[in-house]
Amino acid sequence: MFYQTKLRSITLIAALIFLACYASFGSYFAREIVVEIIILAILAISLDLCAGFGGMVSLCHGAMMGVAAYGFAIMSAKLGWPLFPSALIGLFAAVVFSGLVGWVTSRTNGIFFIMATLAFGQMAYTFFFKSRWLGGDDGFGGISRFDLSMIGLETNDSLVFTYIGLVILLLAYGLTAIVMRSGFGRTLSGIHVNEDRMKALGVNTAAHRAKAMAFSGFIAGLAGIIAAQHTLYISPELLIWTTSGEALIVVILGGLGTLVGPIIGAILLVLMKHEISNYTDYWHAFIGLVLIFTVLAGGRGVFGQIEYWFNKLTQKHQSTTKPHGDDHA
Repeated sequence: MFYQTKLRSITLIAALIFLACYASFGSYFAREIVVEIIILAILAISLDLCAGFGGMVSLCHGAMMGVAAYGFAIMSAKLGWPLFPSALIGLFAAVVFSGLVGWVTSRTNGIFFIMATLAFGQMAYTFFFKSRWLGGDDGFGGISRFDLSMIGLETNDSLVFTYIGLVILLLAYGLTAIVMRSGFGRTLSGIHVNEDRMKALGVNTAAHRAKAMAFSGFIAGLAGIIAAQHTLYISPELLIWTTSGEALIVVILGGLGTLVGPIIGAILLVLMKHEISNYTDYWHAFIGLVLIFTVLAGGRGVFGQIEYWFNKLTQKHQSTTKPHGDDHA
């Protein structure tokens, strides 16, 4: 079950402030890094909803993100629709695709679920890879930025675009947290803990898991819209299974089932990738070692481990300061 604790709230605010300052006082390249973190963090949050709370480890979340990006780009750049309706259609496409995946795979578990989602993701990737109308493996551009001049925002300004991305990241986190605190989210957590008992209580667990996948696709779709807006270009690389694998690494690195952990994991992974690559081409090996150490240290992830220690210290402090009863007769 999800709880928005003080530690999680403080960590979320601190992470957003750090990213805002990094973008504000850094160069154009620093802002590009922050946008990359935002996209990966939103995708990881959507995956954490399924994997961390529903026990559904998916390898098609990159495809969900890519479907939204392609849906948005097709409607706006190919068919000439206005940008906002195009974005809504892109999100709708991601919800339909993820809901379909969830409906088909909801009765499977473990490795079978993982492989089924991988198959769906690769089918979507192959479709866009082979489509010459959509540029095939070359992708296509011609995407325009949202025009927010009516409220005084110039989205072509890299700093303004980064700030908008941070707002969307906060929105994605907030929506996911609200859902996980609702009856729907609690039921999803219950299915993860004991599906047979939830079935005995009359819950249609397959339908519930499919709905969770659909909502997760909506959150992943937000990442896809930002990705398309970021580079004004899309390609099938968005949908490839390694994108989903990277999101899974971020969730594990930050802390599975915490929501704020994926944000921390995205910050760590992207910064490590860019900083270590300045010194060696083998940065993958270093990140692999960090991930192995994280798993062997308890598997809670960076934030998850910090939260574990914090809770232990809090419990210890409460036990030592708890008033004792009167010892006198």
